[in-house]
Amino acid sequence: MKKKSEELIEEAEGAVVNSIAETMDLYGITPSTGRLFARMYFKHKPMTLDDMKDDLGMSKPSMSIAVRNLQEISIVQKVWQKGSRKDSFMAEKNFFKYFSHFFGNKWEREAKLNLSAIDYAEGMLQQVIDDEEADEETIERAKVDYEQLEDYRKYCKWLERLADSIDSGKIFDFLPVEEATSEKKN
Repeated sequence: MKKKSEELIEEAEGAVVNSIAETMDLYGITPSTGRLFARMYFKHKPMTLDDMKDDLGMSKPSMSIAVRNLQEISIVQKVWQKGSRKDSFMAEKNFFKYFSHFFGNKWEREAKLNLSAIDYAEGMLQQVIDDEEADEETIERAKVDYEQLEDYRKYCKWLERLADSIDSGKIFDFLPVEEATSEKKN
């Protein structure tokens, strides 16, 4: 019975590993690197590159690159293991923390970069609008662009607030994490 139970656990983990690997492209991660993260997610102790190589059957250099990529997006951390000189790594288990860090940083960057560009562009457009020598068609085009940028500014300001709410954790006041309930099939 123990063997059957082990097989069921492997199959259950495998289903989730495949699903995570398939969706990691959302984070700019290849399926093979996503598979590594997902396998690490189900490990309950740190893994060395050798452990990963043996578990996934990939080369050590490939594992090293994959781990570095996962560290860059803060989904895998290097951890210290007493008595070991090898680097060990653990997967982030808190998906809310990872989501907040990953998307919050990206959205904050998008908002800041675009707000800066909007400020710059609106300054130039205002010069055209105020230019007494510009023809009416050019001034009208500048006014239309300026109005569009004001609408875009609203979005960027909203995105900035969204990123701030994620960073501060206030997003969970508006959208609380609910207890998971599995849908059992009878």
